[in-house]
Amino acid sequence: MSDPTRRTVLRGLAAVPVAAAAAGCSTTESDHRPSFASAPPAGKRPLPIPPLAKSTVTDDGTRRFDLDIRAGTTQIVAGVTTPTWGYSGAILGPTLRAKHGETVAVRVRNSLGEVTSVHWHGMHLPAIFDGGPHQPIMPGGTWTPTWTVKQPAATLWYHPHAHGTTQRHAFRGLAGLFIIDDDDPVSRELPHDYGVDDVPLIVQDKKFTPNGNLDERDDPSAGLLGSTVTTNGIADTYLNVTTERVRLRVLNGSTVRFYNLGFDDDSEFEMIACDGGLLEAPARLRRLRLTPGERAEIIVTMRPGLTRVLRAYPFEDDNGIQRSQPAANFGLADTFDIVLLRAANTLKPRPAPPTALAHIPPIDTNGAATRTFLFGQVSINGATMDMQRIDVQTVVDTPEIWAVTNGVNGVHNFHVHDTRFRVIDIDGQAPPPELAGWKDTVNVRPFSTVRLAVRFSDYTDARWPYMYHCHLMYHEDYGMMGQFLVLRPGEKPDSVIGQGGGGPHHEHGAPPR
Repeated sequence: MSDPTRRTVLRGLAAVPVAAAAAGCSTTESDHRPSFASAPPAGKRPLPIPPLAKSTVTDDGTRRFDLDIRAGTTQIVAGVTTPTWGYSGAILGPTLRAKHGETVAVRVRNSLGEVTSVHWHGMHLPAIFDGGPHQPIMPGGTWTPTWTVKQPAATLWYHPHAHGTTQRHAFRGLAGLFIIDDDDPVSRELPHDYGVDDVPLIVQDKKFTPNGNLDERDDPSAGLLGSTVTTNGIADTYLNVTTERVRLRVLNGSTVRFYNLGFDDDSEFEMIACDGGLLEAPARLRRLRLTPGERAEIIVTMRPGLTRVLRAYPFEDDNGIQRSQPAANFGLADTFDIVLLRAANTLKPRPAPPTALAHIPPIDTNGAATRTFLFGQVSINGATMDMQRIDVQTVVDTPEIWAVTNGVNGVHNFHVHDTRFRVIDIDGQAPPPELAGWKDTVNVRPFSTVRLAVRFSDYTDARWPYMYHCHLMYHEDYGMMGQFLVLRPGEKPDSVIGQGGGGPHHEHGAPPR
């Protein structure tokens, strides 16, 4: 029998989510707390900050981390205990942090009763350590990928990527950030006090059963689209801001939901970085769209005593969805509060970001071959995932143009493993400033074509593939994913792919291709 108190608490979650403390995330404040103009609105809870992962450095200079994938419980909603999964905690995971040039090793233990994997989203690394479907971690097993960080400062993340179960495992709470640092002096001119003026925001959405468990019933047209938005694992949060400017590292960690972000007072903010690192210059915005898997870093300017709500707004253009398919079916008409920012009555000074952030060299595509990718409902070029089929063979250090077309009246995006790409154009038009930096995930609107400049460097492997796919996780679970090998000039693929397992994708009840 379900608990009537829990039923009462859960009633109306879609309209008024309430927050709770998330296990594995820190909510402690200094004993010398600044004064604030007013108490938080009723039901608000402090934003939990994912702790920085502990690490050790071995004699050979390798930075070693440990992650334990485990089950737990979390009060996602205040007063309601919900079974969840997390990395070294009850929900989400600690923030891993390493520097450009460091060698890192992450020992991952699977303490669950199901096979899973850990993918390092946005990381440039050997395919055998990518953490996709070909690197499963069995129950009770461990996996220790090791690689050298060969990319500039950026906000990356890690999440499950086992074939056919990615959406469900991520929905239960498996996600965490991986921050890359470098020695660029610009980094010191930006807010960089983690958890104080440099704050991670992992934005997700959940839905619940009447007894408070996560509702994993999959809608074939919308996946696990939730009615309660969470930030860093809990609903309805506030952040005490103690500096004139605060840097927000925003991850759309949802399995399917798109977010159109802005502030309740329609104020401008400065975007300084996208998926793969800093932009060339800050982009002043009032709205920022993020599809699943995308990241953005923004600088928000506050005044003493000011409150400001980061909010997800409806998509005024329905993200290009034609009227024959209501945008509400994909959550594009929804409004949610993400986090309330509450400025102290006295703020510590922080300078404006530099006007020049990074030099981003173009990828020379003169004479480059063009590959085309046509999206169906859950297919790419008419095919669904086959773990023993290589869809693309590319040669290391060879620029290519990837032309990605959404051929249906529905939502899709596109993620490429291992590399950072540049958006050349969208339907022939230059990308807006927020898409002009290094990307690894990009929105592909209905009946639109996005051309990408792509190049794969450093690592080749004739046996172990990388993935490209739609990052709406229910789409990739349905098979909207392909595999590619990065080869040396003249090299041929092995006859066996990965561990030799898997095969054609079979998913009963999947949408048509």
